[in-house]
Amino acid sequence: MQLTVNGEQQQLQADLNRLDRVVEALGHHPKLVVVEFNGLILTPDLWAEQQVKDGDSLEIVTIVGGGS
Repeated sequence: MQLTVNGEQQQLQADLNRLDRVVEALGHHPKLVVVEFNGLILTPDLWAEQQVKDGDSLEIVTIVGGGS
């Protein structure tokens, strides 16, 4: 399955058909990222229900803590 992830084409296994599985396969921790799926920001509680198919687009932003 081919997805666009952060503006780049990614080839993933076809059995990664749910958003939670895709985020994990890409090496992200669910509590440390925000995911925009086809233009909509989805909360992590919806990821297991969100089907992913060839051609979908994801923007994954990592949350970084810090300060002085």
